[in-house]
Amino acid sequence: MAIVSGCSIYSDQNWIKRGSIKVDREKIVNISSNRKIEDAREEVYHFPDTYKCLPGMIDIHIHGVAGADTMDATPETFTMMSHSLPKEGTTSFLATTITQSKEAIEKALSAVNLYMQNQQSGMAEILGVHLEGPFINPKRAGAQPIEYIRNAEIKLFEKWQNLAGGNIKIVTLAPEVGDNLHFIKYLTKHDVVTSIGHSDGTFDDINKAVLAGATQVTHLYNGMKGLHHREPGVLGSAFIFPELYTELICDGYHVSKEMVNFAYQIKGKEKIILITDAMRAKCLKNGVYDLGGQDVYVKDGMAKTVHGTLAGSLLKMKDSIQNMLMFTDAKLEDIVQMGAINPAKQCGVYEKKGSLEIGKDADLIVLNEKNEHIFTMCRGKVAYDRREKSSL
Repeated sequence: MAIVSGCSIYSDQNWIKRGSIKVDREKIVNISSNRKIEDAREEVYHFPDTYKCLPGMIDIHIHGVAGADTMDATPETFTMMSHSLPKEGTTSFLATTITQSKEAIEKALSAVNLYMQNQQSGMAEILGVHLEGPFINPKRAGAQPIEYIRNAEIKLFEKWQNLAGGNIKIVTLAPEVGDNLHFIKYLTKHDVVTSIGHSDGTFDDINKAVLAGATQVTHLYNGMKGLHHREPGVLGSAFIFPELYTELICDGYHVSKEMVNFAYQIKGKEKIILITDAMRAKCLKNGVYDLGGQDVYVKDGMAKTVHGTLAGSLLKMKDSIQNMLMFTDAKLEDIVQMGAINPAKQCGVYEKKGSLEIGKDADLIVLNEKNEHIFTMCRGKVAYDRREKSSL
């Protein structure tokens, strides 16, 4: 058993001052105010009353970190990701693929499935797979390898979903390509989220996709047809349709602070999902790294292909939180909505993650008075404590 105490706790849309959370067997079993510690068996993690305890962040779009990438498809890869991400406040995530050969994608899906069967607490939990591509538009490929882009095939996807153990949660695709509208209906019927991305679609295309069941847009602003006053494109459609959640890379590079604020004003906390879209070079030095079989050049906080195209990010979730607070008038409560509640609902895991409530997984983070991340617990076990270790 463990107790997190002393700090303000954000639970059930309310702040509990000088509260405490009791954890037993990976779950939250009690949340209270001014609880006295009486059980000698409890490990107590006490914080000043100026600190804040929030649900752990859920990153539904991340390729890699610390030299590891989903497409490496090894147990060591996923262990590295799961071990590294709590240091930035992420307690669960979707392992994200990239457009590649069928063989490479199938290897990654099988590896994720196998790893998920034996995950340990005390590390970020893989909730499933975000299949980014290969059913996208070559015109908006970005850093996705064009040679592996293909039309969607339901039989192929059924094979992939079987290899993944039913764990493909989100598919990024371009609705205007091939028979993708029919594919969206299939995904919707089978409770897989369709996220519109790497798309050159028109308003009419996006309207048809929404009617078919699409509920999300991949990395808003990036890899999509932009806004025009006579053709809203993908970007304008993302703003127009209230049904659409929008991923947002809040690093100041992929999207300027002004446009982050613009999106926040239009979509609001209810429909934004904070992601990192990070690649393996996150937490590493400047240099040349691999993404989807191509060289990516990392320098001064940005990752680019040889052609100068942004190729994933180096963003840490803790910095996304800080940036969102600086770029907009969002409060920590809004960060919880965008970084935990919304992604939990899109992944279909809100019954156990996304908020601090009795019976849910003990996934939590603690921020200090400057909203700097200092502590992470993943399913009841401490995964990071800056008071004992240096920060990333």
